[in-house]
Amino acid sequence: MLELSAAQLTALIGQIWWPFFRISAALMLMPIFGGSQIPARVRVGLALIISVLAAPLMPAMPEVDPLSIDALLLAGQQMIIGAMLALLLDLLFAVFTTMGQILSMQMGLGMAMMNDPINGVSIPAIGKYYQLYALLLFLALDGHLVALDVLVQSFNIWPVGDWLSQTALHTIVLRFGWMMAAALLLSLPAVCAMLLVNGAFGMMNRAAPQLNVFALGFPMTMLLGLICLLITTSGIPENFTRLCSETLSLMLTLEEVQP
Repeated sequence: MLELSAAQLTALIGQIWWPFFRISAALMLMPIFGGSQIPARVRVGLALIISVLAAPLMPAMPEVDPLSIDALLLAGQQMIIGAMLALLLDLLFAVFTTMGQILSMQMGLGMAMMNDPINGVSIPAIGKYYQLYALLLFLALDGHLVALDVLVQSFNIWPVGDWLSQTALHTIVLRFGWMMAAALLLSLPAVCAMLLVNGAFGMMNRAAPQLNVFALGFPMTMLLGLICLLITTSGIPENFTRLCSETLSLMLTLEEVQP
C-alpha cells in the first residue's frame, strides 16, 4: 500500500500548483490564447494540462504550506512573472497594429474603425488587417508552440521563489519604446511616400487655387496608400520572422537590453 506523508503530498501538489499560476497568467494575456473568443475555463484547463505534463521536466519546487501567507505571495509572484512574459509577446503584435494605425492616418482612413474582439477595443481597418496577418504568420511558424516551450523553460531560468532581476525589469520597460520604433520603421517608406503626395497637392493648390484639391487629393492619396500596402506586404513575413525570433529569445533570457 502506497503511503504519502504530508510533506511528500505538499511537494507533489506544489510541483503542479506553482507552475499552474505562472502558465495560467501567461495564457490569460498572451495573444491567441488570451482572446475573449476563448472561454476562461478552456484557458485554465489548458494551463492545468500543461502544468501536469511539464511537471517532470521542471526543477524541484519549494515546499510551502498551500494555506499560508507565503503561498499566497508565491502565487502572486508567479502570476506577475507569467504576465510579464505574455506582455513581451503582446508587444510583438502591437508593432503591426500600430503600423496599421500610422498608415491609416496617412491614407485618410483613420475614421474607418473595426471592432477588435481579441483586445475588446476598436482599431483602424488597416491595423486589423496587419494584426490578422501577423497572427496567421505566428501560427504558420509554430510560434504558439515555441511560446509554450519558453514558458516551461522559464522555470529553469527563474525558479519558483526567485524574482526577476532589475536588468530584466528594465528590459521589459524598454520594450515599449522598441515597439513604437519598430512600427515607425516598418511604416516609414509609406509615410514618406504619402508626405511627398501631400506636398505635391499643396504645391498644386498654391499654383492653381481654383482646383478642388480636397476632392482630387483624397482619392489619389487613398490609391497611393493601397499601392504602398501592396508593396510593403511582401516584406512583412521576413520582418515578422526576425522580430518574432528576437522576442521569443528575449522571453527566454531577458538579458539583452534594447535601447
